[in-house]
Amino acid sequence: MKTVVSGLTRQCVAAVGVLLALTVLLGVAYPAAVWAVSRVGAGSAEGSQLVDARGCAIGSSLIGVDPHVPAGQPDPYLHARVLGSADNPMAPGDPAASAASNKGPGNEDLKAWIDARRSIIARREGVPPSAVPADAVTGSGSGLDPDISQAYAAVQVPRIARTNGLSEQQVRAIVDRNTSARQWGFLGESRVNVMKVNLALGRTAPSCHR
Repeated sequence: MKTVVSGLTRQCVAAVGVLLALTVLLGVAYPAAVWAVSRVGAGSAEGSQLVDARGCAIGSSLIGVDPHVPAGQPDPYLHARVLGSADNPMAPGDPAASAASNKGPGNEDLKAWIDARRSIIARREGVPPSAVPADAVTGSGSGLDPDISQAYAAVQVPRIARTNGLSEQQVRAIVDRNTSARQWGFLGESRVNVMKVNLALGRTAPSCHR
């Protein structure tokens, strides 16, 4: 009987020891390690938020939102790529519902949108339609591309400078500061982050009061 009790005691002690060890390993050490790894590049994990001069969150550097300017008002902003819709070819991407049109290059609706966008952008920027870059008139796969090409940014510089009372050289400097080179030096193309440029131009969060 004493041998049975002694064996049971050893088993209980071993079970408790395993329980404590796994609790420390999986309940403390592992979560702590995951948390520590998440702090590497924590900005991305938390949405890569951008804040204005008042400290108010204005958006994310990873999500493209085209700034809306009321009709007839001066347009001081750098514009992103568009998503488009049946009734508005210039409709910006909606952060709440990213989606592509799924229209192929031979689709007549897409061609009509591209022609309309080229005409609207050329008129807005005061350039011939042939000077409007391809990414200005086509949407990205998600509709929420945060970046535009350097060519599209360059087309917008004169209007931005004129509307903001800046020199074109000053605006180009802002654009250059917010331009990223090719990823790892060979993937993709150089790109301009629209939200960061607009933030540098003084865009604020209208609903934030501090």
